[in-house]
Amino acid sequence: MPGTLPHRTQGISAIMHLSRYFFWPLLFTVLGLMTVFWIGWQTTGTLAGASSFFLIGAVLAVLEISLSFDNAIVNANKLQYMSEKWQRRFLTWGILIAVFGMRIIFPLAIVAVAAKVGPLAALDLAMFRPDEYAAIIEESQLSISAFGGTFLMMVAITYFVDAEKEIDWFVALEKRLRQWASLRGLEIAFVILVMMCFAWILPNEEDVGEFLFSGMLGLLTFLMVELLGNLLDKAEDARDMARAGGLGAFLYLEVLDASFSFDGVIGAFAFTRNLFLIAIGLGIGAFYVRAMTVMLVERNTLSKFRYLEHGAFYSIFLLSVIMFAQSQFHIPEILTGLIGVALIGLALAASLRYNRKSRHNSST
Repeated sequence: MPGTLPHRTQGISAIMHLSRYFFWPLLFTVLGLMTVFWIGWQTTGTLAGASSFFLIGAVLAVLEISLSFDNAIVNANKLQYMSEKWQRRFLTWGILIAVFGMRIIFPLAIVAVAAKVGPLAALDLAMFRPDEYAAIIEESQLSISAFGGTFLMMVAITYFVDAEKEIDWFVALEKRLRQWASLRGLEIAFVILVMMCFAWILPNEEDVGEFLFSGMLGLLTFLMVELLGNLLDKAEDARDMARAGGLGAFLYLEVLDASFSFDGVIGAFAFTRNLFLIAIGLGIGAFYVRAMTVMLVERNTLSKFRYLEHGAFYSIFLLSVIMFAQSQFHIPEILTGLIGVALIGLALAASLRYNRKSRHNSST
């Protein structure tokens, strides 16, 4: 039994290390699930109803984590270049924006614009007429799919069409994309072409204008965020540049997180019409995504697993295609999540094979 104690000590140390990252997500999980159980009890007045709310909250949290794991990897790629102060702000301000902004205010804003009512009237719909509220959200899915699909496709394509990118996973494809980086506007032309193809096959001609307008708005949002980041990065004073660069990256990550959230928010209505249950369930998942992002940065995981980023960006590209396709037909959110997890799993396996091969070559 001489080796048992060290192994046990290492295990305890690893658990304590992980708890540093996941303390707040775990605490919010407990408080959040207790709250949805109470909401279920107040809404239905039965133990079965409260238990159903509890289960739905847990399922929504798992759905959000599975849909957004690639988001955590992409966030980590950007966050590693930010100062510790801006990393903390991403965890504090960012989580407030993610939970309250995207999971509560964003759906209410959609309803307010679509139904041409004020924010209080939209809140009244969400609280007292949830079926009508959900119907308005679902009617807005075409615009959401076009906006989110365009923004996320630009994120993915920009990563691969980059002359400074040094590591390739699928070498033949990615090497060619790097060579095409000198062709200015290639990414924009490709995304517009894809957007127009999906608009062309829309079954209802009256939807084409709405789809294209929303897609162009997503493209403009991406370009404006990129422009703002570049302007901030060129601040003359070194101290201001560090602060501004952090702000630019922070804004980029928040818009990116918003684009990832579209799928989860829309998919949540397949489980429940209750706005607060959706906000709490998806909010729990958002806490874990933030914690995973910081853990990936502090443990330098992206450098240890060289293809992990690639898997995340391939996942983002497929998610953008799925969002475009959702303008034609429904695709189960669980399938979207599984595709993302599978691609990241393949990238992780490829990274481990590379590490083993490198160690073997260095030892011979």
